[in-house]
Amino acid sequence: MQIEEGAIVSGKVTGLTDFGAFVELEGGKTGMIHISEVAPNYVKDIKEHLKVGQEVKAKVITVSPEGKISLSIRKLADQPKEKEQRQPQQQRPQRPRTDRRPAPNVWNGQKSAAPSGGEKQSFEDMMARFKQVSDEKMTDLKRADSKRGSMGYSRRGSK
Repeated sequence: MQIEEGAIVSGKVTGLTDFGAFVELEGGKTGMIHISEVAPNYVKDIKEHLKVGQEVKAKVITVSPEGKISLSIRKLADQPKEKEQRQPQQQRPQRPRTDRRPAPNVWNGQKSAAPSGGEKQSFEDMMARFKQVSDEKMTDLKRADSKRGSMGYSRRGSK
């Protein structure tokens, strides 16, 4: 029997580990159900959900080139719920475009401290103004630092 992704298979649990359960499928093949694929909620102990020898139905998630088969009981149980959830969403009326967020407030190059009287500045003008303000701030910081240095404090930790 050829096992394909998405197929629903049945089998018998042959072993339980901390990370999942091994299931013997038709044709003598073995698949594994990871602990996260056993139930829709968090599973701390897989032995609370599955027992060795138990017959289970599962959905085939993947089949690797090496022949490893990944199974999921959770996705098999989720299938009907997904269909139910999709139908109400499709029936909902679409919101009109007027309900969307307003456009973000974008800076257009004008600033209250800018020397221009309301007209837009070029990029070069804005960069020159930025550099000027930055240089002034750096000069002020250096002055303040030199005043602190005379009192015996240093930024590098040595006195």
